Amino acid sequence: MHEPFPASDKSARREFWLFLLFALIVIGAGIGLRDPWPADEPRFALSARQMVESGDWLIPRRGHEIYADKPPAFMAMQAAAFELVRNWRVAFLLPSLLAALGTLWLVYDLGRRLWGHRTGLYAGVALLCAIQFVYQAKRAQIDPTVTFFITLANYGLLRHFLLGPDWRLYWLGCFAAGLGVITKGVGVLALLMFVPYIFARRSHWNFVVAARGTARWAGGFAAFLAAIALWLVPLAIAVSLHPSSDYQTYLHDILFRQTAARYTDSWDHRQPPWYYFGVILTGWMPLWLVWFGTVPAWARAFRACDARLLLPLAWSLLVIAFFSIPSGKRDMYIMPALPMVALACAPYLAQIVATRWFRALALAVLVALGGALAGAGMHAWSGHWKFANDLAGQRGFDGGGTALWSLLIALGAWLLACAAWFRLARAERGLVAGLAGLWLLWGLWASPLLNDSSSAHGLMRRVGAMIGTDAELALVAWKEQNLLFVDREVVEFGFVKPAHAQLGEAIRWQEEKPDSRWVFVLADAMAPCIDQTRARYVGHANRREWWLFRSDAVSDACRGGNVPAPQKSVDAEVD
Repeated sequence: MHEPFPASDKSARREFWLFLLFALIVIGAGIGLRDPWPADEPRFALSARQMVESGDWLIPRRGHEIYADKPPAFMAMQAAAFELVRNWRVAFLLPSLLAALGTLWLVYDLGRRLWGHRTGLYAGVALLCAIQFVYQAKRAQIDPTVTFFITLANYGLLRHFLLGPDWRLYWLGCFAAGLGVITKGVGVLALLMFVPYIFARRSHWNFVVAARGTARWAGGFAAFLAAIALWLVPLAIAVSLHPSSDYQTYLHDILFRQTAARYTDSWDHRQPPWYYFGVILTGWMPLWLVWFGTVPAWARAFRACDARLLLPLAWSLLVIAFFSIPSGKRDMYIMPALPMVALACAPYLAQIVATRWFRALALAVLVALGGALAGAGMHAWSGHWKFANDLAGQRGFDGGGTALWSLLIALGAWLLACAAWFRLARAERGLVAGLAGLWLLWGLWASPLLNDSSSAHGLMRRVGAMIGTDAELALVAWKEQNLLFVDREVVEFGFVKPAHAQLGEAIRWQEEKPDSRWVFVLADAMAPCIDQTRARYVGHANRREWWLFRSDAVSDACRGGNVPAPQKSVDAEVD
């Protein structure tokens, strides 16, 4: 079941560092070639940039408003990365890259200590092959970072529960769970590891360590609270020194509305209870293919009372169940469970990947995915696919999107080439090579290709060219990417404020200097006050139409900022 491989062995070290270098290349490909893309990336990058510019790293902002949806930890990491590398295209992705590499190291080392070096490597490779893991690691969202903190917490707890007693690692695990809380709030889920541990200890399962010491156990709770206090105490002091309603509202929102209230009464991303079955079938591909072999093995391990498998698997099921209860769900919510599932699969992977049935599945995945991508690319290239033609028009691609269709064909051709080269005898290696090439092509080709239309960088560059360098600019019903990429100081009237109220303030601002002031506005926010025949169309970006207007495009009824509230409000939040 396991192959002991001493940590001091030079070949083991070499294999591990080669694996980590391979992971760095796969995940890091494309960093520096693109800007933040919606929905979340521009929001966090904008707040991070404002931290650097203002020097206030404690309370994140979006424009002049406080941003109360998330704690500031991740944005502060991005700001710190910028202070280190002085390049936002690198800095905004650096926390996710480092968190992903750290998670891979933790999974490897835990597998090595529980079963041996070879099993640790299999655990790392299995996690790196999971589509959701790499996809999120190549994005600047909070989830890779909170996954690292939760995995670090699991690492410390499992080292204590199964290989201990090791009180320092136990305290580290609890402290890491607290860091996860101040990163996104769900770091506390790492402490659910106590549930299967207590069960296994009381049921006398194998490999469980019965550590004693009430004060030491309580020290874990103190470490958990200490990590949270790193942020909460300075925040409480700041709120006491600034007793404004904005600061009080922020404290209430971040502690209650964005945690317990959001869980018990979700207001967005509503999905059915079985939503995560689909996420696992797609995002955890190809890891779940090995479950045809690991599930019977897990059953045998449970009959043998092997707590090394019970704890990570039971914890993962508890996490998935936790996120399945509320109506609001997003695919990345269950990502913290993925490293523990990969760890539980690892002891059996050497035997499974050598079987004919798994190699046949791996080859089928390569052929099916490669054929689908290549076929879609060629169909789009033909010009007879309406969906593809519409997409190219929306994205503003020259030549009907031939560059994008070439990318799809190249992705498909690579996967099919891997299938042809490795064939059935080495299909498991072909699957790893195919996925690695897919991510490399995505990072190095798709990132610069899609950047202007996805990031709004090109759109805001056109805005600057259209109004000239001396003009003043205001934003109405704007998105974070608009403020992030604008080429000058701008006036904005709030983000969450209703669009008609923003427009009214913008009209009044514009009337003070009608010849030199322009307003950049979402198309849906223009009626009934702005005459489109006198406004200037900027373009389509992020599924929206954007316009510029000067004072002469404002209707007489709306002059002075008398903008009526619409029957249906323009949503300024949802991307």
